[in-house]
Amino acid sequence: MKPVAPQARKPVVLALSRSGELTAHKVAAVLGAQVHGREGRVDQADAFFANALEHARDLFVAGVPIVGVCASGILIRAVAPLLADKTMEPPVISVSDDGAVVVPLLGGHRGANKLSATIAQALDAVSAVTTAGDVALGIALDEPPSGWRLVNRADAKAAMAGLLGGGGAQVDGDAPWLADLPKGDGLRLSCTMARQDDLGADHLQFAPQRVALGVGCARNCPPAELAALVQEVLQDAGIAPQAVHSVNTITLKADEPAIIALAGDLDVPMRLFEAEALEAETPRLANPSEVVFAEVGAHGVAEAAALAQAGAQGEFLVSKRKTANATCALVVTPEPVVELTGRARGRLSVVGIGPGQATWRTPEVSRLVAEAEELVGYGLYIDLLGPLAVGKARSDFPLGGEEDRCRYALEQAGQGKNVALVCSGDAGIYAMAALVFELLDRGPDQMGVTDAARRVEVICSPGVSALQGAAARAGAPLGHDFCAISLSDLLTPREDIVKRLKAAAMGDFVIAFYNPVSMRRRTLLAEARDILLQHRPPETPVMLASSLGRPEEHVRYRRLDALEVDEVDMLTVVLIGSSHSRLAALGEGPRMYTPRGYARKIDGDLAG
Repeated sequence: MKPVAPQARKPVVLALSRSGELTAHKVAAVLGAQVHGREGRVDQADAFFANALEHARDLFVAGVPIVGVCASGILIRAVAPLLADKTMEPPVISVSDDGAVVVPLLGGHRGANKLSATIAQALDAVSAVTTAGDVALGIALDEPPSGWRLVNRADAKAAMAGLLGGGGAQVDGDAPWLADLPKGDGLRLSCTMARQDDLGADHLQFAPQRVALGVGCARNCPPAELAALVQEVLQDAGIAPQAVHSVNTITLKADEPAIIALAGDLDVPMRLFEAEALEAETPRLANPSEVVFAEVGAHGVAEAAALAQAGAQGEFLVSKRKTANATCALVVTPEPVVELTGRARGRLSVVGIGPGQATWRTPEVSRLVAEAEELVGYGLYIDLLGPLAVGKARSDFPLGGEEDRCRYALEQAGQGKNVALVCSGDAGIYAMAALVFELLDRGPDQMGVTDAARRVEVICSPGVSALQGAAARAGAPLGHDFCAISLSDLLTPREDIVKRLKAAAMGDFVIAFYNPVSMRRRTLLAEARDILLQHRPPETPVMLASSLGRPEEHVRYRRLDALEVDEVDMLTVVLIGSSHSRLAALGEGPRMYTPRGYARKIDGDLAG
């Protein structure tokens, strides 16, 4: 999945000490944000964290704006190792404990300067903005206000440099936010929807986003056909693509690849409307169609969706234009649009959070969790997210409720929500990802999900699996061929499990046992041990790893013939070595590894 720029999200205010606690709560009240407090150092907070540097990093990689009521150096040390692309990084701001100084450290052109100004005004503080354009001109040309878009963003840096060097600007069009720039002929700023071809470092164009694009198409319409139609319509109308604020269509097309690709190419949201909402626009349609009504329940899709988005003041700029498989229409509003109607395409992120500790959670998973409106999962797994889960809607499901859990998550996404289905380890390894796709693949008469749920975007993000975490603690037991076997016979017939055990034993694989025992299921692990002892030495090393990555983590080693069922529970991963695995006393303690055969290779090279 390609990286995306941080979306507009609520900041989190970090309070690191009692001396700054009052200021943190004042800032949070102004921003409508949560306060996360350092354990033992802060009395009141929405959530608490143990390590300030780790928590700040976790928020940063998740794309969450950070306002730290603390010394700037703390935040700098936290995020410095993560800095790579300033266009992707969220704002990071420090505020002195007494609230007298506000310093935007990162993300000045991604909202940090505006946030700092808001905080400073509320606290009667000094905003120590150092971004050149903001200091000298009071504006950053590459950060126009909501409802406007810079057409030639790549030229903004050179244009700003010219202004800072003493040049002036000529503003063409109505844009009050540019009124205070120094006047002159060195730089031309066009504020218009019209397509222009003479742009460059001496001519920037800001397009007011006043155009709603409505589209419709046949199922599996070639994306190139729809894209070519839209570009042709915009070209004929003389409209810059950046003046489009949204791609709008009927909910039945939520999963249409051509429309999804079009919204991505234009870099604008895709918004969806039910047939009833589109049918309400029938009196305003230029080209109502009985054929379309019979097909989808509305007399128009492209025209009606554009009108529904634009509202009562919208007027056709271009009525329906069509090709063999696609239609589109443009509707214009008097003012730039900053709030969209309709609903987004729902998204279900199936995420593996690893064994539980934040440092083993991938940045992508942290970002998807931060973006989610609702978290769904087994309660313990959501709890392991710590402060990242605070303030979000959450729906807890018990063990044994896996199908209900996945169905609920899909149906919530089907309503247009951004949902994260939280799994431990990796979501695709003995977790919920497979069940999600099974539900999507079932027919209507097979206890599947609704049509709306089948059209959501599903993202699977990898996590550190229990076998990887255990192996890392041990050393390198998975250094050669290995397999994983679940010993739970709730879903897999016992005879199938035994067949796989015998095959893995004969193949001399290193084996990771998942779900080794439960309160009622106590015999399969002992049976597995006895099967393996028929094919590998009794001294074969075994690792037992419980509650990996958590404070109660417990790792111990046994011989295969000494493996006892009573010291294993459902939170334990059992790693059984192959006949070649070794347990050696190395450095700080025992290390388990499985050689891959390099010694034989060296011997062969020497013999040669």
